[in-house]
This record gives sequence, C-alpha cells and structure tokens, in this order.
Amino acid sequence: MAQLCLGTVQFGMKYGINNTHGQPTEEDVFKMLDTAMEGGIHIIDTARAYGTAEILLGKYFENRKNTNSFRIISKLRPNVIEENSIDVYSMIRRELEETLSRLHVQHLDGYLLHTPQYIYNSQVLKSLQQLKAEQLVTHIGVSIYELQEGYAALETGDIDYIQLPYNIFDQRGIQEGFIQKAKAQEITVFTRSAFLQGLFMMEQERIPLHLKHVIPYICTFEKLLKKYNLEKADALMQFVNHEKSIDYLVFGVDTNMQLLQDIQLFNKPNISKEFIKEVKHTFANMEKSIIFPSLWSNGKKAE
Repeated sequence: MAQLCLGTVQFGMKYGINNTHGQPTEEDVFKMLDTAMEGGIHIIDTARAYGTAEILLGKYFENRKNTNSFRIISKLRPNVIEENSIDVYSMIRRELEETLSRLHVQHLDGYLLHTPQYIYNSQVLKSLQQLKAEQLVTHIGVSIYELQEGYAALETGDIDYIQLPYNIFDQRGIQEGFIQKAKAQEITVFTRSAFLQGLFMMEQERIPLHLKHVIPYICTFEKLLKKYNLEKADALMQFVNHEKSIDYLVFGVDTNMQLLQDIQLFNKPNISKEFIKEVKHTFANMEKSIIFPSLWSNGKKAE
C-alpha cells in the first residue's frame, strides 16, 4: 500500500486549473503542515520552481523548531545548466546550498532533476552522486513526464527516486510495465497528478473551452462512479493506492479542509477490483492533449 507525500506547489503559487482559493496564507500553510504531520504524513515534496514554497517551508521549520519532523524532497531548478557548462558540479551544488538555506535544513532526503532531459547528462549524474557522497542528500532521482526519460534513468543504475504522473486517465506507468521495472531495481516510486491538476474535480460548466474535448470522458467516469457508488475524490486516490508497486502518492491541497478529507479518504481503502478493472479498460491509451497539462492551451505545466 502506498503512503501519502504532501506536495507543496500550491503553497508557493496559485496553481491548478480548479484552484478557486488562490495561494494560501503563511498561517494557512503552517496549519496544513501541522495537520499533515498529525495525520501521519512524514514526507514533503517541494521544488525551487514552486514560487515561494521553499521559503515558506523554511519559515515553518524555523518557527516550529522541528526540522526533523518531515523528510524533504526538492528539485534542481529547471533548465539551470547552461549549454557547454564546464563546472556543472559547482553550479548544482550552489543551487542545492541555496535550497538548504531557504529550507533551514542541513540536508535533503531527496534531490530530483526537474528537467528530465538532464538524465542523459553524465556530468549532472556525477554531480548528484558527489552530493550524495557528501551526505548533503540521501537519495537522488528525476521527475519525468515521458517514460523514455524514465527508462534512461533506470539504465544509469544511479537513481534512487523516480516521480511520474499516474491517474485514471494516465495509466502509462503501469500499462507499459515501467513502474514494475523501477521497483525491480529497488527504486522508490512517487506518482503525482492523481487529480490531474484538479481537472477531475471541476464542474463541467467550469471546464475551459480549450478543454471541452475532455468532457465526454469525465461524463463516462462519473457514470462509473454512480455504478459503483463511489465518491470522486475517493475513487481517484484509491485508484493509485490500489497499485502495489507505487510507494508514494504525491498530492497537493488548497485548504486545510481538503487535506483532512484526503487523509481520511486515503486511509480507508474501500474500492472494488471490478471498478479498477473497468476503469483501466475504459480509459486505456488516452491522448496526450488530455493527460499532459503542458499541452493544455493556457494551462500551467505540471510539477
């Protein structure tokens, strides 16, 4: 069974197609982090690219004096390595040191490549290994969108963590056997986008014009929910939790109430195998224009 990992992109910027609350206040963020800890969540996913998220987390740790309460994963700033860079290690180490400073911590549990194409750069990989050897990070990894970068990561033999999208519409990781292969190499698998940036939870009349082609699929999904007497958020989280090869579900929230509800839903698995089977068949091989937020017109790129 998977565990929950709290994503923090919403803490640092207004994020998500269904976000009607905006960026939470510092007080709200602190309350959500307290709730996460009390709810048994002990790992946080953040990134330099998430606006002010690292700074807010640092303020929380400084305020609560409990930097050991969470394991922290962050990510190298996207596209930070300049072409033909000579000293890649110094560049990456400087980025990491700035992240540690913002977070008010001495080391990270995980440090991931936020630009998946860097997995092909041997200097980048050697630099991450060096940071690991220096005990500034415990695990190194990559956040991917396309599975080809994931397979390249497996081939390096150097990666500890892999993060990728996985949800009812985007089943590529399991369908193609990638997640299973990662687990066979003892890599810890984190999946994100269970709610597809909130698209699943939107009322149909609020779905933007440039995404109207997704509505028939949403309607089909809602019919399945009625057939099996399931709540939407429950089904979306348990679809991920059902997969034995997934270690962590990375999820974000806009409010403390959402966080409380998601923790409660996730910790009460009650989904039928028949529902899982029908969903997998119904939504196999969805087009990328739906499952890749980076291809949504006017949409924000997924974390």
